[in-house]
Amino acid sequence: MRKLTLLIFLVFSLFSKAQDEFMIWTEIGAKGKITKDLGWNADINTRFVPGVETFFPQVGLSYKVTKWFKPSIEYRFIIDKNKYGNYKSSSRLNFNLAFKHDVKRFYGSLRVRYQSSFNKVNSEEYDGDFDQAFRFKPAIEYKIRKSRFIPGVSAEWFLNPAYGPNHGITKIRLAAGTKIELKGPHEISVKYQIDKKLRNYSAGMRHVVSLGYGYKF
Repeated sequence: MRKLTLLIFLVFSLFSKAQDEFMIWTEIGAKGKITKDLGWNADINTRFVPGVETFFPQVGLSYKVTKWFKPSIEYRFIIDKNKYGNYKSSSRLNFNLAFKHDVKRFYGSLRVRYQSSFNKVNSEEYDGDFDQAFRFKPAIEYKIRKSRFIPGVSAEWFLNPAYGPNHGITKIRLAAGTKIELKGPHEISVKYQIDKKLRNYSAGMRHVVSLGYGYKF
């Protein structure tokens, strides 16, 4: 795993010939249960670069099939600034398969996502964050004994299934951060991530500081 991570960073360094992009992402969300196994979630996400580049509210439903498998569906309404400085709106559906396996204080997970956008202007440049794509995200967290901190790392691969010049793996994302469990139903998270578009070698890496707050009913 260490060798794979080092290789990815080396590839990023070779490809990063242009100016890198720096962003701040925020997320405010809430979640709860409808029945014992059926849950709901609602989130508001904002991306700053500086100024608001992307804003999207999201709602979703999840169902706990077993303790290690939970499928879910989410709807996003996205308002995104294009390269001309204009805000365009679109909608997206996420279909997720979430797997997890815990070993003592280590929490392992894998999320497989298929996302599909609609009501999108066809002339816009392809973006794996918002267009049709398969995404694969393994992650691992560690619960520190007698601590509110749960640090973790993750990686994510974006796969464009459509035939054409952007077919295949289009982007890789790496992230490291921690969840902080507060008293009561509150939780905050802090994360640093980098990602790199593999089909756009002239673009630099994107560096993101992500801040989140969640409330559990």
